[in-house]
Amino acid sequence: MFDSAHDEANRCVQCGYCLPACPTYISMGKESASPRGRINLVKLAAEGKIDIADDLAQPIDLCLGCRACEVACPVGVPYGHILESAKEAIADRQAQRQPSAAGRAAAPAGQQSAAARTPSSRKERWPDRLKRLAMTQLFPYPGRLRAAGNMLWLYQKSGLGRLLRRTKLLSGLSEPMAAFEQVLPAVEPPHKRYAWGSVFPAKGEKKARVAFFAGCMMDAMMSRTNRLTIELLTLVGCEVVVPGRQTCCGALHAHQGLKAQAQELAKANIAAFEQSGADLYINNAGGCGAMLHEYGDLLAADEAWAERARHFSEKSKDVTEILHQYGPLPFTRERHGVITYQDSCHLRNVQGVRTPPRELLKSIPGATFVEMEGCDQCCASGGIYNLLHFRESMNILDAKMNKANVTKADTIVTTNPGCLLQMRLGVERKAENREMEALHIVDVLAEACGLK
Repeated sequence: MFDSAHDEANRCVQCGYCLPACPTYISMGKESASPRGRINLVKLAAEGKIDIADDLAQPIDLCLGCRACEVACPVGVPYGHILESAKEAIADRQAQRQPSAAGRAAAPAGQQSAAARTPSSRKERWPDRLKRLAMTQLFPYPGRLRAAGNMLWLYQKSGLGRLLRRTKLLSGLSEPMAAFEQVLPAVEPPHKRYAWGSVFPAKGEKKARVAFFAGCMMDAMMSRTNRLTIELLTLVGCEVVVPGRQTCCGALHAHQGLKAQAQELAKANIAAFEQSGADLYINNAGGCGAMLHEYGDLLAADEAWAERARHFSEKSKDVTEILHQYGPLPFTRERHGVITYQDSCHLRNVQGVRTPPRELLKSIPGATFVEMEGCDQCCASGGIYNLLHFRESMNILDAKMNKANVTKADTIVTTNPGCLLQMRLGVERKAENREMEALHIVDVLAEACGLK
């Protein structure tokens, strides 16, 4: 970590401009929950003055990774890189402390090492085991994710969810999972899914050939939004290809300190999209898009891939950028009511996309757009942060909903699946207007274009 992050941590002048931008500092009110505090801890850990696992892991783990601090920083401290370096070092240290099953079995009773008896090296907890299995055996495999999405469709159609909610079985197992199960959008039936490798012709004049990045959760649980994304792109003159060998973007892996796995996923995606012959690579998920946008940085030290990764990142665009650039959209319906917008942190802070989503929403016939105070502050979804740190996440979300209620909006719009689920839960918990709903921007635009 000294080599990867110490010099960058030293760039922090401890001015505190990041504090008002940091959702965890605002919510928790302590220095170790601020970017400034975390950077100082990283510096101390890199110098060997504090322990990486015992003293640094918790403050880093409580960071949402929204990177609003980077935008606020007057000297350009690359907090995102410092954060990922720290997470990688923490993951390595924790792996070193975890004794193997074989080692535990070989040691005679009463003669295990002190390290084997420490809390940090006890038998892996089931949430950690579940997370590890998901990272290694689920997310990298699109076919398995689709199968999981089809099972979710069957689960919803069967009424099993209503039974579990009525009996409170799921809440007994996991409060966060029970909360988010209630706000999952309806999954489309398997026969409506687009096929890998499909090409969708442009409607009217062809302006560009684009390759669509389907994502993990978007493809598994929100394939309708993906399908509508493709249809909207064709309406503005894009020929759309869905590369068949694409995989997870690697964001969740990078955020958990699994940099090597993230790099392998990046290489697989680069190769798949290069073969598409597309002019641009389009995604509809702010978190995934940020990772794709930073493949150039992720693989900068790999001579065989650095240039290819840089070109990939240059071609990677959010769908709202392309719809705004190649539009206008052919709206056929009015949408009455008030719309407000919650920024995806990674779309705004990493990709720098602010104007296109707002201009698209303002262009919808009949709708009134109202800016929400603090729309640029994180909703506390944070990938799987809201599952791992549910109560901390809900504190931030409830404060967000207080500001959403002030807008008197009927619809909260966002551009990322995690943000969407988080805001749907926020509506369930705190909405004053019981007619309020949370939707992905693609769904709102598609409805106004008469798409189903």
